[in-house]
Amino acid sequence: MNNQPTFVWRVEASSADTSLRAFLRVQKQISKKMLASIKYHGGSIRVNGEEKTVRTILKEGDEVIVQLSPETPSKGLIPEANSFEIIFEDEHFLIVNKTSGMATIPSREYPQGTLANAVLAYYMKHNIQATFHPVNRLDRGTSGLLVIAKHRYAHDQMSKQQKEGRLKRRYEAIVQGVVEPPDGTINQPIGRKPDSIIERMVTPDGKPAVTHYRTRVSTTSLTYVRIALETGRTHQIRVHFSSIGHPLAGDELYGGESLGLERQALHSYKLSFTHPFTQESMVFTAKPPSDFSRLLTHLEKKD
Repeated sequence: MNNQPTFVWRVEASSADTSLRAFLRVQKQISKKMLASIKYHGGSIRVNGEEKTVRTILKEGDEVIVQLSPETPSKGLIPEANSFEIIFEDEHFLIVNKTSGMATIPSREYPQGTLANAVLAYYMKHNIQATFHPVNRLDRGTSGLLVIAKHRYAHDQMSKQQKEGRLKRRYEAIVQGVVEPPDGTINQPIGRKPDSIIERMVTPDGKPAVTHYRTRVSTTSLTYVRIALETGRTHQIRVHFSSIGHPLAGDELYGGESLGLERQALHSYKLSFTHPFTQESMVFTAKPPSDFSRLLTHLEKKD
């Protein structure tokens, strides 16, 4: 049974005398590939309750109903029952508070036990015919909030918001040393390190990367900062702070000291965006896990 999301739109006067294809492609931003998937893989497009081709000319007051086609996960993505914290869920999105130590997607280093594996098992348990569509990603050692789309249309809409800077991501980190100036912007391009498949570095031929930060607490050895990203390069926060001589606590890959942590002291604490289908303003927050909190408490006591 196809229990995929269904969208219902009423045609307004401004859209009258246009084709159904133009209405869906231009106004509702449904891609050509997605329209083909709906047509050939179990979805449906109806006007006033009747199946119609995309060549149909619409009239004011027509009711357009689109049901998405079921999705099949890639063969390499195996469902694995594993607990994860859901902050919010509707038929379009999951907002998840990821624990540190769990990779977002499988890789050569971590082929199993990822958030993707766990989410797929959750979908199967609840008869959700979808694959894994992360809108943003977090490094394995980074904790905090992610947006996961439950279908391609939702992913396309949120990816557009992300590219336009309307998906706001806020992080908190504990870095080594006293950051000067206490509030500022790091605007340095980031690219791959030539002799590593994992590490990134600041390099003139890298991709643009912009990180804004504000100091909240500082001692002679550590600084607690809040961070806003304009771009989302791999390891961006870690690379940028390391490049100015203030690697993240626990981030031994980029020059940080362990300080009792088994991962970098980085947490995605806030996400905000406009829900693309309800137009509601969505704001989510998540407190940092205990390892981060312990180091922060120690830092604040020394202040």
